[in-house]
Amino acid sequence: MLTKLANRDEKGFTLIELMIVIAIIGILAAIAIPQFSAYRKRAFNASAESDVRNLATAQEAYYVDFSKYTGDTTALGTFGYMQSNNVSASMAINGDAQSYTISAFHTAGGDHTYTLAGPGGVIE
Repeated sequence: MLTKLANRDEKGFTLIELMIVIAIIGILAAIAIPQFSAYRKRAFNASAESDVRNLATAQEAYYVDFSKYTGDTTALGTFGYMQSNNVSASMAINGDAQSYTISAFHTAGGDHTYTLAGPGGVIE
C-alpha cells in the first residue's frame, strides 16, 4: 500500500510554495503602490507647470498683435492656449497692461502652485 502512494507522480504546488509566492507579490505591491502615487502627483504638477508656460507663450503672441497683455484666457485660446484638465489657472495684469502674473495648480497635484511674472520671468 505504501508503495502505491510513493509511486504516484503528482504534479502541482504545495501550500507553502503558494503562500511564499503570495507573500512576495504582497511585498512588491507594498513597494510599487506608493511609488506609483508619487509618479502620478509629479505628472499632475507637470501639467500645471506646462499650462503656465503655454499661457506665457500665448500672452507674448497676444502682445505682438495688440501691444498689451490680456487677463482673458479665452482670448488667448486663439493664440494657442488650451487649458489642461483639472488645472486651475489665473492671470493678473498690471494697470498699464505691460506685465502679467500667471498662477496655476492641478487639483490632484498637491498644494504646489506654479507662478510666473512676465514678461521674461521664471516659473517658481
